Amino acid sequence: MNFPASKRINEGLEELGRLTLLAKEFLASLCSLRVSGRDLLRQMHFIGVKSQSVVLITGAFTGMVLCAQAYIQFHKVKMDTATLALVSVSMCSELGPVLTGLMVAGRVGAAIAAELGTMRVTEQIDALRTLATHPVDYLVVPRIVAALLTMPLLTAEAMAVGIGSAYLVGAFLFGIDPTYLWENMLKYTHSVDVVIGLTKAFFYGGIVSLIGCYKGMYCGEGAEGVGRATTESVVYSSITILITNFFLTLSMSALLHLL
Repeated sequence: MNFPASKRINEGLEELGRLTLLAKEFLASLCSLRVSGRDLLRQMHFIGVKSQSVVLITGAFTGMVLCAQAYIQFHKVKMDTATLALVSVSMCSELGPVLTGLMVAGRVGAAIAAELGTMRVTEQIDALRTLATHPVDYLVVPRIVAALLTMPLLTAEAMAVGIGSAYLVGAFLFGIDPTYLWENMLKYTHSVDVVIGLTKAFFYGGIVSLIGCYKGMYCGEGAEGVGRATTESVVYSSITILITNFFLTLSMSALLHLL
């Protein structure tokens, strides 16, 4: 008897298998150095440059809100000057990469899935095969490589803007001494926090672009299939980022203790 639960599990395992095969094809194509420089630059501009506005706004207001909440609590115990230190550690190791990944997933992941899904529905991907052009080389590799390269840069911008906006709010809105505010931030924020955040961003860039490409390459027929693929790309990317963040945090913390 074919139960609905077992059917969903089988479908999920099939999707995971196809996603793994797509990742394998991407690695094989990447190692053969068949990526086009022009396509790579175009995708870096689309993923990196055009995502700056949403990432910077997200980072700025996240830093300001976190500063306000931290000040309210720290002021009760006369630890006002530690406010920016909390913001900087949080933005560098957790909030910066995670929120950047979620914003990029909503903008870039959906766009990749919609673009490739439309190409699949209109049989443009089949036309590429007819012209002896591998779709993974031409469509998938530039998008994933561009996401891997630009996500750490976008995350670094979100970190800097978030810390800077929190500094302005703490110093000029709440009246915290700016010298001690900045000094404590430098004292308690270490380079390893930045490295952890940028490493997470690298993984998140691969997650968003790989899932977006997979959903586009294997979307259903018609406009309904493209719409479903776009929605699933954003949802699956966001959930995968949140789950991966937990395991990356645990593994990196364990590695730091060993070192």
